Amino acid sequence: MTTFHKNPRLSVLNLAPVRQGATVKDALEQSLALARHVEQLGYNRFWVAEHHNMEGIASSATSVLIGHIAENTSSIRVGSGGIMLPNHPPLAIAEQFGTLSTLFPDRIDLGLGRAPGTDQLTAQALRRHGQDGNDFPELVNELQQYFHPTATGPRVKAVPGEGEDVPIWLLGSSGFSAQLAGQLGLPFAFAGHFSPKNTIPALNVYYDSFRPSNVLDDPYAMVAINAIAGETNEEAQYLASSLYQQFLSMIRNRRGKLAPPVEDMDQLWSPHEKEMVMEQLGGSFIGDAATLKEELLAFAEKTGVNELMLHTNLYDPEKQKQSFDSIAKAFQLTRE
Repeated sequence: MTTFHKNPRLSVLNLAPVRQGATVKDALEQSLALARHVEQLGYNRFWVAEHHNMEGIASSATSVLIGHIAENTSSIRVGSGGIMLPNHPPLAIAEQFGTLSTLFPDRIDLGLGRAPGTDQLTAQALRRHGQDGNDFPELVNELQQYFHPTATGPRVKAVPGEGEDVPIWLLGSSGFSAQLAGQLGLPFAFAGHFSPKNTIPALNVYYDSFRPSNVLDDPYAMVAINAIAGETNEEAQYLASSLYQQFLSMIRNRRGKLAPPVEDMDQLWSPHEKEMVMEQLGGSFIGDAATLKEELLAFAEKTGVNELMLHTNLYDPEKQKQSFDSIAKAFQLTRE
């Protein structure tokens, strides 16, 4: 049985998008500027995610970017949404996040996924030994052992890492990681920003399989969602056309930089392509701030989540900040 959290925390997911007419350096600078902005507004976390071989996403070296953002902010939690663990030796991730946690105590989150975060050709380049993600539970266990070892005798130590209290989250877009997170008593984050149909089924799996642990007494769930606030519903829909174009490009296997908004998407997509895009983006929240607040609270009540992570991918960085401003004002966020 889930509990409705009347005031769910609000956080931010950012992929360091590379906008048309801009550079990777611009994207990284804009990502940091956004992190500093939402910190002042009172958002809880700022997560970046591991993606590879994508011209429009600059967050591939996720641990490095987390360190840069944490160094240039002061209080907001910074983390990965996520690190694709089968791409890496668990020891290396333990050392990277152990280092981050040492430098920025009580501010670093380690969200873990099992997908490659890229196309199959790039996945082969990353996973040179043929990993396919099926050993994800074993990799998670190995990683946990580096932070808090239970074995005695000679063993490999993560330095920095051992003894560091790095919160581990499991991320997913289906029920696999939801069940594992529940069984391990870990917090769970669901990718509702591109898999809306699976949100409630996966959360139910998590709630039903949850076992208390030394990490959590009760389940803690967060859902990433697309949220775009405009001054009016019409402006929000116009701004959202950049997001629609991004997913249209992925469907066409022509991934590129984030495009400016357009007045009429019907000039760009076919009815079938529109249906495919909206199947992935059907759970998006787009409108004025008052509308979004009402819809987001209803969504939190329906799902029982503790936290909502807003993915607001807009072409204009200032409009992006304004969207977070409007939502923060509607929810009366304050910096703690």
